[in-house]
Amino acid sequence: MATAAPSAASRIAVVTGASSGIGAATARQLAEAGYRVVLTARRKDRIEALAEELTKAGHSALAYQLDVTDRVAVDEFAGAFKTIGVLVNNAGGALGADPVATGDPADWRTMYETNVIGTLNLTQALLPKLIESGDGVVVVVSSTAGHGTYEGGGGYVAAKHGSHVLAETLRLEIVGKPVRVVEIAPGMVKTEEFALTRFGGDTQKAEKVYQGVAEPLTADDVAETITWAVTRPSHVNVDLLVLRPRAQASNTKVHRES
Repeated sequence: MATAAPSAASRIAVVTGASSGIGAATARQLAEAGYRVVLTARRKDRIEALAEELTKAGHSALAYQLDVTDRVAVDEFAGAFKTIGVLVNNAGGALGADPVATGDPADWRTMYETNVIGTLNLTQALLPKLIESGDGVVVVVSSTAGHGTYEGGGGYVAAKHGSHVLAETLRLEIVGKPVRVVEIAPGMVKTEEFALTRFGGDTQKAEKVYQGVAEPLTADDVAETITWAVTRPSHVNVDLLVLRPRAQASNTKVHRES
């Protein structure tokens, strides 16, 4: 994968939700690409272990415990930087798969707060630093759920539509500034926690999501795509990149082997 080396002014990359899955994989790949990565997540032990792993491998990595929905904490975090080059808004997730008629409003609220307000918080707090770098990139990790709906997905779909619209609107509003806005929308990705969290730790329900699918996407697949988009030349903006496994034609049509 050919990549453009980050400039000195844009070498710091902040990754939210870096404690596992896509976030952790993205931090690893951005570090390999030459970025100084700042790992944020609520689980301090996870990101500290990852920062240690990357440091031992010869990279620059810093762990910072952060809840993206806590605006006071986010602003305090942002104050530690004069400039940053990349913000990867990855923190998010799904809760439940109930129909609209019986969905838990608390789950809907949590998903919106994490996927949309969390992204808004970090983007607002760090946008001046991205502009100051002279070559910034905001990445919003949305989902194919942000571009089409499916039964049982109302709350998550609504939140990811919010993420998509946030990215699309921001791009319009800051055109002319030295910041690119990239949206990466993955389809079926099998990670260690996404489906398990969605179904409250029910391993049977979690495994059923991927049943019969020979090769769902991996966290590394998505991380490689994010890194590729970030490392395009400064004048190249990947507005929206949708990626799915070959077995998935849409949110509701998936080839499953018997």
